[in-house]
Amino acid sequence: MIGRAGLFLLLALGLGLSSAWAERPRVVLAATPIARLDLPWWRARFAAKAAELRNEKPELVFYGDSITQNYERSSTDPAADYAPIWRRFYGDRHAVNLGFTGDTTANLLWRIEHGEAEGIAPKVAVVLIGANNFGRLHWSAEDTLAGIRADVEALRKRLPRTKILLLGILPSGRGEAVERKRAQVNAALGQVYAHDSAVKFVDLSAVFLRDGRVAESLYLDPELKPPRPALHPSAEGQARMAAAIEPVLAALLGDRNHLLSH
Repeated sequence: MIGRAGLFLLLALGLGLSSAWAERPRVVLAATPIARLDLPWWRARFAAKAAELRNEKPELVFYGDSITQNYERSSTDPAADYAPIWRRFYGDRHAVNLGFTGDTTANLLWRIEHGEAEGIAPKVAVVLIGANNFGRLHWSAEDTLAGIRADVEALRKRLPRTKILLLGILPSGRGEAVERKRAQVNAALGQVYAHDSAVKFVDLSAVFLRDGRVAESLYLDPELKPPRPALHPSAEGQARMAAAIEPVLAALLGDRNHLLSH
């Protein structure tokens, strides 16, 4: 049996622990480096891309998720034949594709901090990340914004001479709640980097929206069997995205506009 003095002591300890817990800052997972090394394909791709970076010495690097990785896909289905778009726009630019399917801002942060920005000095880094934060994880707009900013700052720290072309999260057909968070993040990014000479922010929403609705004809997912919510641009959508950023990218690289020479 606990006496009165013992009870007071336990209460005091409990209050102290509660106070200490309350004062502890909340961990924002979206801005915390998290690896996916438990996945064999991810681990193998990370190793392969590390070797590619060493050998290529790229002038242009794309950091992202499956939307970026899709540029490596070839298919007899025109809607899923992305490789020709990469060859047209980036094939002569010493570019490396660092898109990893399923990656969040946290996973990209881990990759940046573990070699994907070491031993290279690209002229431009294109960043498109954040869509998977709103998937099964259901991370908030505030946390996703923090995650994207952490990715950008990690790149700036390691690649001080590299210009960053930051792309807003693309529209999707995953519901109003996701679209609301996406719009909040993009609006905030536009304000944060409005006057930043090293980071150029481009919101591509207008490319994929028609009268405020997602243009499903520009996405691959609705054509799958069974169909899925629009998330990944089709080859046509990807081509429109590449065309939309081309004038900005050419200016940052200081080379020719590939839209004018095709």
